[in-house]
Amino acid sequence: MIKINEIIVVEGKYDCSTVRRYIDTLVLETGGFRLFKDPELLNTIKLLAEKRGVVILTDSDSAGFVIRNKILSLVDKKHVKNAYIPDIKGVERRKREPSKEGLLGVEGMEESIILDALRKAGVDLGEGNVVERKSLKKSDLYEMGLSGRPDSAKKRQELQKKLGLPKYLSANKLMEILCNL
Repeated sequence: MIKINEIIVVEGKYDCSTVRRYIDTLVLETGGFRLFKDPELLNTIKLLAEKRGVVILTDSDSAGFVIRNKILSLVDKKHVKNAYIPDIKGVERRKREPSKEGLLGVEGMEESIILDALRKAGVDLGEGNVVERKSLKKSDLYEMGLSGRPDSAKKRQELQKKLGLPKYLSANKLMEILCNL
């Protein structure tokens, strides 16, 4: 089991148990959209983020991004690392039907995928090779055709698919991820 300093925030209890199989740290569950009605939980996440840092590891569906954005709106970005799981079609073992968007969530990810997402987010997994962040500017995305042009959204989605990233990323989020690859 790998020990990390940051706390990890996930959506549900099954996500929690999956992450806890591989990572030794505090894993907080938002209870899905319960997060929006629980000021105590929001405050806890904010305080722990300031003290230890927080890794947001939500599903790659639209609900996961709504929850991620809520956390990002209240926690100083310098205390946050965003870990993204890829869009993988499927059904979790405990479910009979796929999710609304047909994608596996954090609970359905294998260890290697979760660890890779954490590495890409810049989490030190004790392997002696912490990801060194590159520097990109919005103008770099424009020059690559990934922002500010008529076909930019399509090009971003193609790149995101090649990199195993979820499709709901903004240009700014993609830039942040590219800096960590």
